[in-house]
Amino acid sequence: MQGNGFGHLSAMNKRKSGVHNAVKPSKTPRTDGKTHVLEEEDVDEEDGALQDHLSASNVGDIGVIESITLRNFMSHHLLGPLKFGANVNFIVGNNGTGKSAILTALIVGLGGKATTTNRGTSLKGFVKYGETSTDIKVKLKNRGNDPYKGDVYGDSICIEHRITSDGCRTCKIKNKAGHVVSTKKEELTAILDHFGIQVDNPVSVLNQEMSKQFLHSKSEADKYRFFMKATLLEQMKRDYIHIKQTKAVTRDQVERQEECLRDLRQLFLQRKERYERMSSLDDMRQTLEDLKKKMAWSLVREKESQVEQLKEQIEKEDADCKHEEKLQLCQNKVAVAEKKLQDSQKHLCTLREEQEHLTEESRKMKEEIKVKTKAQKSQEVVYFRAENKLKQLKKEQCLLQERIHKISHGSRNRQEAEHMQHLKKISALKNQLEKLETESRALNQEIKDRQQALHKGREEYDKLSMEEKNIKASLESKSKRKKQLMASRSNRLRRFGDHMPELMESINKAFAQGRFKKKPVGPIGACISLKDPTLTLAVECCLGFFLKSFCCDNYKDEKVLQGLMSQYFYKGNRPQIMVCPFTDHVYNLQGRGVHHPEFPSVLDCLNIENPVIANCLIDMRSIESILVIREKARARKVMQGSRPPKNCREAFTADGDQVFTNRYYTPEHEVLVKYLGGDPEAEISLVNGELENIQAQLLRFQLHSCSVKEDIQLMEEKLRSVIMACKKNQESINKVKASITELENIEEAQDEDISSLEEEAQENEQKIELEKRIVKEAEDELRKHEKGLLAVNQKFKDVKCKMEKLSDEMEQLKEEQVKAETVCNKLDQTMKTLEKKLKDHQNNIQSMKEDLSLQEEDLRDCEAKARELCPERQQVDQSPRSIDVEITRLRQKIKTQENSHGDKEQIIREYAEAHSNYKSKSSQLRDLRKFIDRLDNIMIDRQDRYKTLRKSLSVRCKLYFNNFMIQLHCCGSMMFDHNNETLSISVKPPGQEMNSVSDMRSLSGGERSFSTVCFILALWEITESPFRCLDEFDVYMDMHNRSISMNMLVALSERQHLRQFIFITPQSISQLPKSTNITIHQLQDPEKDTEEE
Repeated sequence: MQGNGFGHLSAMNKRKSGVHNAVKPSKTPRTDGKTHVLEEEDVDEEDGALQDHLSASNVGDIGVIESITLRNFMSHHLLGPLKFGANVNFIVGNNGTGKSAILTALIVGLGGKATTTNRGTSLKGFVKYGETSTDIKVKLKNRGNDPYKGDVYGDSICIEHRITSDGCRTCKIKNKAGHVVSTKKEELTAILDHFGIQVDNPVSVLNQEMSKQFLHSKSEADKYRFFMKATLLEQMKRDYIHIKQTKAVTRDQVERQEECLRDLRQLFLQRKERYERMSSLDDMRQTLEDLKKKMAWSLVREKESQVEQLKEQIEKEDADCKHEEKLQLCQNKVAVAEKKLQDSQKHLCTLREEQEHLTEESRKMKEEIKVKTKAQKSQEVVYFRAENKLKQLKKEQCLLQERIHKISHGSRNRQEAEHMQHLKKISALKNQLEKLETESRALNQEIKDRQQALHKGREEYDKLSMEEKNIKASLESKSKRKKQLMASRSNRLRRFGDHMPELMESINKAFAQGRFKKKPVGPIGACISLKDPTLTLAVECCLGFFLKSFCCDNYKDEKVLQGLMSQYFYKGNRPQIMVCPFTDHVYNLQGRGVHHPEFPSVLDCLNIENPVIANCLIDMRSIESILVIREKARARKVMQGSRPPKNCREAFTADGDQVFTNRYYTPEHEVLVKYLGGDPEAEISLVNGELENIQAQLLRFQLHSCSVKEDIQLMEEKLRSVIMACKKNQESINKVKASITELENIEEAQDEDISSLEEEAQENEQKIELEKRIVKEAEDELRKHEKGLLAVNQKFKDVKCKMEKLSDEMEQLKEEQVKAETVCNKLDQTMKTLEKKLKDHQNNIQSMKEDLSLQEEDLRDCEAKARELCPERQQVDQSPRSIDVEITRLRQKIKTQENSHGDKEQIIREYAEAHSNYKSKSSQLRDLRKFIDRLDNIMIDRQDRYKTLRKSLSVRCKLYFNNFMIQLHCCGSMMFDHNNETLSISVKPPGQEMNSVSDMRSLSGGERSFSTVCFILALWEITESPFRCLDEFDVYMDMHNRSISMNMLVALSERQHLRQFIFITPQSISQLPKSTNITIHQLQDPEKDTEEE
């Protein structure tokens, strides 16, 4: 942005550049609102010219007036054309003939202002009354060594002005041929500057008003200003002041522009950065192309590496015989296991035959033992009977001996009295005994009734206790289920245990820390879902504890998982961990799974996303061979019919019943869905209802149980009291019976005769001896039977021992047989697996060979494509993945920079523009700073030279003025005070040289006019101009002074014969000498009807 200072300096340089030729001496540019600052060389040239201002030009016809023509100017209809001579021209005429009009028209015609003419303030005042416009035509000579655009204008330049009545002025500048060259004021100004014409300078054109002002002026400052204006020193002074002001403004502008320059620099740096980034963008594009080439050859290298690896792998697989060796080893193991199984079966058959033989022998021995035991028992009865009889006989013998002894020693009277007394006692005792027996029967019946009632009460109480226990167990189960469901609202894993979410979080952390080779999967129930929710109970009964289990890829991971589980589950309640290698595909179940047209298998009922879970359930639970049948009857019919489904092991009903081909199991307790339920809110609502029912039922049972328990306690107390009464009654009966027996025995003893007693005693002795022999014989027979029974029992024990040993041996053989069968089955399965692996191995080798062919083909294609991009192979160390990542990053970066930068051409254009602006501005400021510094130095020098020139001109003016005054025989002097800017002129007429009065006001009008002429001539001597005009210079002179003045003017014009002089006078010029250099223009008096001037 340009400031005012730059505008002034630019205008000054423009004005100077408009002049095509070198600057003439004493030529100073016009002050038309635009101030020129001269270069140092021009200043030096001008100063040199001013120092030698009187030196004559080698050009005589440059810038002089050739002719002037006026039309409708002021009061004149037509003046001219007046053709002026090259040296001296006198315009003579009476007042009103147009002398001053010609001078005024000359000023206006050369671009002067109306105020400069002192004849008006506006141009429209120069239009003749009644006319619309006035025309002024001034023709200047353009011949010589330094013409102005001589090839364009020729030998003369015609300047035509038209001024309308509204004050508008138009200018046409024509060449010699009359063609218009320009209509611009700047062209006219350039012409005047080239010729050194200053129409506003009184030295060039001094009209009547200016002359009168000078003559009548009393101010020394006005005289000094006239001198300064005439010598152009005033204009130089104004120029210097203006230059200083402009320089100060320019310096301020430079300082402000330096701030703008910083902004431009910042903008330039930003644009430069964007440009450099754009350059880096090209580099990035080139890098991208290089990366693409590297990528192509990296892919080739990778393909080659893959081909080599595949070849090595094929060779390795071809050389790997472990599958054949394992198969052969497995076949040998199968043969050994089958032989061992056959031997075990043969041995088992032998043992079974021996067991059958021993069983038959044992049966016979059991029968023999039974017979012998029966005989031994019978003999025991015989023996015990004989022994009891012997004892009875001995007892009776003792009683007989006692009775005999009593009878032989007692008295008869006493016996009779005792007899009567005994009879009474016996009668009383029998009556008492009858009552006691009646009471005993009643008590026994009551005890029996109470025992039956107590037994029923205890049975009822036990039943109620069992029911209460079951209800409490159900309540606890439901409460636990409710807690799990409540916890599963926020986390479904809490269905599988309160600490299952924490365990899963620990598993995730351990896997993140690298403690697992492969992350364990589980719980299984959380990894599966049902296609049909109505089969949830059946599936859950089938899978059971597997729903809480986890799967691990290896035993190391299992050990780590066990350690994590120990933090949350006690040992007996930890989820089961199953170890099986993780694969990414489900087993091929073709030919193994059950397929039924009506009922799905458990595997078909489940949605299992993870192949590891599916394979684990197939291995551990065989879910592919278990059917789900809703109805129980239908399940029995399908599974236990004549032909069960192929590959079907078992089935489950919708109620959780388990059905095999030969048996059927129903859950003992109510089975609830725990793990695979759907909406927890619905289940919680259902469980809440069940809990309320169970709690109400438990409360009823507890109240009933308490009531029954109280009844049992009451019955037990009553039974105990009745039993005690019965025992007491029985004791009383026994006592009464004993008393009766004793009394009867006494009575019998008393009634018997002693002789009969003695005979009876003798008979008893014989009987005792007989019984002793019988007892002896029975005892011997009993001993014999016992020995026989003992021998048979011993034999039976031996047989039984043999059978037990044989049974143990058979059980062991059966276990070995089962193990052998298991081993055989496992080896058979392993052999099938190995055969499959061998086949897969062979197929894999074949597939690898086919893959090798394809990869080799791909390698050739890839190499061909790479050579299209880059014919020469490149050595690449990076992997295609890393290169691809780098390419992606670079593309993103390029895209980002392209989006942020915009169009490349625009960025380059903006950068070039910013660089140009910054460079131009910085260069301009640098030049301006240098110019201002130079200008300071120049102005200091110019000020000095200006003062020197001013002093020189004032001194020369004094000399010339004195010389001219001497010609009038007057004494004149000029005093310059440059500090106060005053000029005092003192003139002493002849004869008054000694008079102290020297003021020009004391002079006569002619003397003052002569003094003015002398002053003008002095100024003409020290200045130069192509032409000089002087209007009515002799108006106040007498004839003597006028003659002297005329001679002086002619003499000066002869000295300056290359300059044009125009003198206007109303007086006679008959006294002029005759000369070819003098041209006289006599103007005719105006017609009578013409208005006075």
